[in-house]
Order: sequence, then C-alpha cells, then structure tokens
Amino acid sequence: MTSSLPLELAIVLPTLNERDNIAPLIERIEAALGPSGWEVLVVDDNSADGTAEAARQLSLTDPRLRVIQRIGRRGLASAAIEGFCATAAPFVAVMDADHQHDPALLGDMLASVRAGEAEVAVASRFAAGASTEDWNRPDREKLSSIANSLARRLTGVELSDPMSGYFLLPTATARRLVPNLSGIGFKILLDLLATAHPPLGVKDFPMNFSARRSGESKLDRAIVFEFLAGLYDKWLGRIIPTRFALFGTIGALGVLVHMAVLSAYLALSGGTISGQLISDFEVGQTLAAVVAMSFNFVLNNALTYADQRLTGVAAMAKGWLKFAATCSVGLLANVGVAAILVRYGVHPYPAALAGIAIGSVWNYALSSRFVWGRF
Repeated sequence: MTSSLPLELAIVLPTLNERDNIAPLIERIEAALGPSGWEVLVVDDNSADGTAEAARQLSLTDPRLRVIQRIGRRGLASAAIEGFCATAAPFVAVMDADHQHDPALLGDMLASVRAGEAEVAVASRFAAGASTEDWNRPDREKLSSIANSLARRLTGVELSDPMSGYFLLPTATARRLVPNLSGIGFKILLDLLATAHPPLGVKDFPMNFSARRSGESKLDRAIVFEFLAGLYDKWLGRIIPTRFALFGTIGALGVLVHMAVLSAYLALSGGTISGQLISDFEVGQTLAAVVAMSFNFVLNNALTYADQRLTGVAAMAKGWLKFAATCSVGLLANVGVAAILVRYGVHPYPAALAGIAIGSVWNYALSSRFVWGRF
C-alpha cells in the first residue's frame, strides 16, 4: 500500500490482551480518516494472548501499522510516552484499543488542533451531547466525576473530562513535556495537563462512550490507588519518590498488622506486657514480622507495582520467596534492633516500631530491584 498523503497523525494504542480488537479498529480508523496520512502504533505490554504478534502479522500487508512490544515494563501512561517518542507524525492521538473510543472523532479533533483552536483536543464522556449509556457503569461514572473534580484543581484546566484516555495534541508539545512526566498509572492526559506551564488550551469533543468490543477491562481496583499516586507525584514526588511513598503507605498498614499480631501473641502467651519474658517477645516479634511481610507483599504486588504485577500461583509463590529473601536481612535487623532495645528496658511496642523503621528502607531498595524489577 502506497500512501498518497504525507504522514500527519499517529494514533498510539497502548495494549494488553487486545488481540481480537486490533484488526477491526484499524478498519474503523481508515473509515474515519481515509486510506493515508496516518499510522497506528501498537505499544503492547507483552500480552499473553499474542497481541503483538497478531499486530505484526497485520503490518506485513499494512505498513500503516507498527508495533512496539515492551518486555519487563507495563502501564498505559508509559506506553503513551513511548508512542510520543516513536513517531515522526506532527500530531499524535492516544486512544484505547477496546473500541470504547470512537475513531470517528479523530478527523474533527485533528482539524481543531491543526487550526489552532486548541492545543489539546479531548474526547469527553461528560460534555454536553456525550453519552455513557452503552457503558452502563454508574459506579465508574460516579468515581470518574469525583476524580475529575480533583483533577481540575490540580491542573487548573476547565474541561469536562480531564480523566479521559482519548485525546490528540501536537507531537512536539507532547515530547516537550515528556522529561517531566511521571508516567505512572493510566491517566496520561492528567499528567500532561498538570505538567504544562502555562496551561494548555483544551477543547472538548462529546463522545459516545461504548462498551468494550472484546476482552476484559484492565482498569481494576488499582486504578483509584494509581490516580492518587499521580496526584501525589505532581505535588510531592520530587521530595519523596512516588514509588517509595506508595511502598511506605503499604508499610504503614503493615505496621498495624504487625502490632496486632504481636499484641495477640503476647496476650496469648500469658502475663502482662511488662512481665513478658524476653524470649516470648522475640518469638512474637518474629512471627509478627513474617505475617506483616506477607501482607505487604500481597498489597505491594496489587497496588505499588500494579504495572509490574505478578499473576498466577507459581509467579506469586516465586515472588513471595524472592521478597522473603530480599527482606531477610531487613527482618533480622528488625528483630535484632527491637530485641536489643527491649533488653535495655525499652517498652516492647516502641522497640518494635524502631525495628520496623530499620528494616523498611532495606526492604524497599532490594524488593524494587529483585522482586518487581529486573537484575
């Protein structure tokens, strides 16, 4: 196929298990934009269903389609950033591959940005004339409304759907902002708008937000946590790294679990806290540390490292063993420091907290590298 128009628009499709959706979406994009002047970049997070390979097979006969298969990294925001940096097209759009976003809007969105009516064109679920009837998720609509209110406060931009995942802007603008983007979670538009100074001019395009065509939604319970992480990153991320802050948040919950287990053990072993044998405390502190460590592993896997989440019994078991191994020195420091403090007359609970603090930095540093990262 020989393009008769120069490349003007790149459409970035971040994908995870969207094999059956790619071919029909290319057809819809062609119906909206014509046969030339555009390209599609499938940025695939090493999908188990073979999305990347299916897209490569399509690209053998359709050079408008290109594939970036990512190994060892995940997340919609970071996928969009890689798409921004991989195209030569002067304009770039980001949209979902699940057919919830209507490609028919692309022409009008491109014309608006090209004409200078706005710096960012946003397909909105909540603008006048938009519809979410086919979506049929009132719970998610309410959540999106709350998130939109917070996002408007953060970005200073007045538009109806700053949490939209479907938007278009000049590629040069996107690449200019890339060095300062956090790339965390799903909401890349929020990241762009919060980063830009002065604020970018935006224009809403009412969208009929449809039900997904095939497959399952990837926006699970972690989406709320990742949205809050994005807000934190823009406010305080340069003071305390966001990933460490998330790890610390889970760790704080782990402290509650730790203290609850320790308290229960000391109560069941008999006597009062002040009268406990030191050996009883050491056993209780060890048991509490192991339980809290397991609790932290499960929550960090689901939330802090959602973009690198381990799935399946075998992967979880292997991950737990790695987590336990990397935390073993931290655990020894935790128990050792606490036990020494108790021997010197410090109350068991403050001693336990001191042990937790000593072990936490070690646990974060090594688990980030060897459990959810790569050697």
